[in-house]
Amino acid sequence: MKKPLKALSALAASAALTMGLAACGAGSSDAGGSSDTITYWASNQGNSLEDTAAKLKPSLDRFTEETGVKVNLEVIGWNDLYNRILTAVTSGDGPDVLNIGNTWAVTLQETGAFEPVEGKLLEAVGGQERFVESSWSTGGAPGKAPTSVPIYGLAYNLYYNTKLFKEAGITDPPTTWDEFVAAAKKLTKDTNGDGTPDQWGFTAAGASVSANSHQAFVRGLQNGGSLFDNSGKPTFDSDPQVAGVKQFIDLMATHKVMAPSDAEISDGAMKVDNLINGKAAMMFDQSPIKNFTARDFKDWGVAAIPMMTAGATGDEGTQSHVAGINISVFKNSKNKDNAIKFAGWLTSDAEQAYLNKAFSSLPVVTGVTEKDKAFQTAEVKAKQEALANHAKPMPLIAQEGQMETLTGTAIKNLFAKAATGTVTEADIRTALSDANNQMAAAQ
Repeated sequence: MKKPLKALSALAASAALTMGLAACGAGSSDAGGSSDTITYWASNQGNSLEDTAAKLKPSLDRFTEETGVKVNLEVIGWNDLYNRILTAVTSGDGPDVLNIGNTWAVTLQETGAFEPVEGKLLEAVGGQERFVESSWSTGGAPGKAPTSVPIYGLAYNLYYNTKLFKEAGITDPPTTWDEFVAAAKKLTKDTNGDGTPDQWGFTAAGASVSANSHQAFVRGLQNGGSLFDNSGKPTFDSDPQVAGVKQFIDLMATHKVMAPSDAEISDGAMKVDNLINGKAAMMFDQSPIKNFTARDFKDWGVAAIPMMTAGATGDEGTQSHVAGINISVFKNSKNKDNAIKFAGWLTSDAEQAYLNKAFSSLPVVTGVTEKDKAFQTAEVKAKQEALANHAKPMPLIAQEGQMETLTGTAIKNLFAKAATGTVTEADIRTALSDANNQMAAAQ
């Protein structure tokens, strides 16, 4: 397998929190590996590792009460999760069940370390037809049995500070990119009279490699481009891709509606703080509601990501990648039957409702949202609409991580340049051409 993208570790979080006994190998458990205990590596979906563990505990306790199977839980921060998985794959010493970022699915599928979702596992999760089609499509490479099953659904939306909108006389969120830029300019202000803006129209984690790669993907599609052509050849530096990335960089470099300090933000929570604190009026995000709730922030609104043309469909109507978290079962689990049973539990209607309410994400099985009032909010409906009708999976290729690393780092470096000087279209094209050449060499 080609060495994957260390830059995926740029996803923000911290060290691992172990709840209960520590994991000690695939199929590990207390009492020397008895079959009534499985180990679960969960990703950090809450406000902290501790918060995630606390929110997962009721579901795990219910599973134990129902089945008699204990679950050793380890919540692992995003900075560490991918490399922990790779180490487990190499050593054969891993958990029974684990979370993966769904953009990693094809890369991890190529390792051969994970149970194909067919036979007993497919039956345990109730079959493909139970799942939201776009989320299911992230489980592995086209034409192969997937090796992961969706558990949490996410999509990008535009979130905005309603108080700042009202003060600026803006009544409705922008629907097109031109409207978005115009609104951002109106919302960028020098409120203390020192000659420098201290309120910005837009905020982003300019140093987040993964978030930047998502924008390269979406902005390219909206401009009629793609990161790869039909033959699989990278096209990072095509005219539409350059145009799309330029639009994103221009928010800081040309339009001056992003704070130069955003070029240093790698943790998405910091941009959320900017919105809450009134330092910025708009942001693109997947799931900030948990942050809003923790801070008792109520002056927020949600809308669709602006498109080049209002009402656009197909690739040019893309507003998000199909975001979310999947679960996989290790093929060498010594407790595979119970691991499969646990996968079925986490994707059951009742637990999908509980878990996705707990983490402000979307159920990935059909029918749940219609039955629960918690999923009838404007925020959830906006996310559902994006995921169902305006989202595309990130490229389903084994080198997806390398693609994220290369495009995301190119944009990170362009933001760093924009923070201290000017960025021309030629600069953008050169940066993307360099990334494209590296991608082509890696294939």
